Amino acid sequence: MTDPVKHLLLVEDEAALREAVAEQLTDRGYHVAQAASGEEAVGRLAEFAYDVIITDLRLPGIDGAAVVDAAVVRYPEIVAIVITGYGTHKEALDLGRRGAWDFVNKPFQFEELRHVLDAALERRRLKSENAYLRAQLDARYRFEGLIGKSTAMKRLFHLLESVAPTNSTILITGETGSGKEVVARAIHHSSPRRVHRFVALNCSAIPETLLEAELFGHVRGAFTGAVGNRQGRFEQAHKGTLFLDEVGTMSPALQMKLLRALQEREFERVGDNHTIKVDVRVIGATNSDLGRMVAEGGFREDLYYRLNVIPVQLPPLRDRKEDIPILVQHFLDRYRPADPSAPTGAAPTPRAALTVSQEAMRRLMSYHWPGNVRQLENAIERAVAVSAGRSQIDVVDLPPEMGRPEPVPLATSVALPDEGLDLEVFIATIERDLIERSLERTGGNKGQAARLLNLKRTTLVEKLKRLSKSAPQTP
Repeated sequence: MTDPVKHLLLVEDEAALREAVAEQLTDRGYHVAQAASGEEAVGRLAEFAYDVIITDLRLPGIDGAAVVDAAVVRYPEIVAIVITGYGTHKEALDLGRRGAWDFVNKPFQFEELRHVLDAALERRRLKSENAYLRAQLDARYRFEGLIGKSTAMKRLFHLLESVAPTNSTILITGETGSGKEVVARAIHHSSPRRVHRFVALNCSAIPETLLEAELFGHVRGAFTGAVGNRQGRFEQAHKGTLFLDEVGTMSPALQMKLLRALQEREFERVGDNHTIKVDVRVIGATNSDLGRMVAEGGFREDLYYRLNVIPVQLPPLRDRKEDIPILVQHFLDRYRPADPSAPTGAAPTPRAALTVSQEAMRRLMSYHWPGNVRQLENAIERAVAVSAGRSQIDVVDLPPEMGRPEPVPLATSVALPDEGLDLEVFIATIERDLIERSLERTGGNKGQAARLLNLKRTTLVEKLKRLSKSAPQTP
């Protein structure tokens, strides 16, 4: 199997030098992205898992050393090469400590850069024991089981740290699989109530006729099958936290009873008239738009405001893709199999840390994740299971829908006029438009434009010549 194309980020503020180096790297088979500043490079790193980064040390704004820091923190296996006009021994040591694999002094010949790059890639290939992304799992990026370093997750951690010590009711909203119960547990375990119970109830999983008894309990004989007294979830959560998932599925009658329990912190068991008082913090959750349901009459407005004292909105995974690498490593560590060489009868010990190829990481980061974090976890568990003991997860180990590139969206139909059209001219127009857009996106770099269109550079040049000759002449 041939090696996949290496994706390389070239960071250089001198446009002429950057274009010349990019052109030669492209001709050597690299897929080259360019950045004219450190800020632009850091932004690109947040969106894509590059194999290699080559950066000038002296940049306006964020310098090359900071760019290397950002690259290595996010992708510990990335090959980072620094171009410097100084190259002192002390500087080389400092760059090495930061994670740079090598550096090149200005001015340099391209062959010198190519030699350094090839040597660095070979060293990385031989360094199979490197634990991919382990440094990412620093406690700074966690909050009681939640993991993330994106801006959205940092805001969420800050909010949870603020509201967890309070007794206020919280409403968590987010798509299926985004981690609403994980957030609720994080709030409970960060609160003074953590020494008491966390009780969870999925309101949509229980028939309506039984949900009231499940919430408030019942007495013997209250209904057919009630052979004894039973505590409900409110009583079980006394002094602790009650998590009510999918509260939007409750009937109007039960919504009224829940409202009273929230307002008064008291209720009666089904079939009983004895009032029971409880000290419970309630956290609700839903993947529905309760505000819209209120407007349409499907949910009580007073209950909505009683639940929505502190709203917590969870971002979908597709909106925080920079968290995918550290989530992947977290799930790899969770599901990696035990070491088969461990002595019989001894406690199982995990195998050496698993890694993920950059190509597989690119597929994971480009996927749209309709099932959010839960779907990602399932994908990694599957990949570990089918990897047959290999030390690295590759594209073939991913679920089929993630193991192939996302399809390019195309127009679903073309209006066909009654008088017909010239098919060759129409196709040529589409071809010219795509080529012009690819050149515009790559700043006129024909090598990069050809890669965007999955063409050879020479083929793109020939097409440009042909389209130039066929273009209508201005009188």
